[in-house]
Amino acid sequence: MAKTNARATARAKRVSRIRKKITGTSDRPRLRVFKSSKHIYAQIIDDSLGKTVAFMSTVDKAFELGDIKGKIGAAEKVGIILAERAKAAGIDKVVFDRGGFIYHGRIKAVSDGARKGGLQF
Repeated sequence: MAKTNARATARAKRVSRIRKKITGTSDRPRLRVFKSSKHIYAQIIDDSLGKTVAFMSTVDKAFELGDIKGKIGAAEKVGIILAERAKAAGIDKVVFDRGGFIYHGRIKAVSDGARKGGLQF
């Protein structure tokens, strides 16, 4: 078994453990984060309806780096823009789903940006 395959399997186990405990409702949808080596993706999901309420990523056409350098700065900006989109959709409170990743670096930057944007965890 390749090393990356074992990592993917371990992350899948962590995701399932987290999802047993965290569920997004209409009142408090779930803010889900995924990171790849280059990009970061965040979406707000209402699990009771099975719908994505808001979505933002570094590959989105509305995303511009401007004077921000580095992946962590980009991740924080993704969180801020996602919070603005959530506010437009009428969402103030969310449940954070780190997606099986450790809560530091870019994952933490997305949550900090969402808090700066006005979302409550």
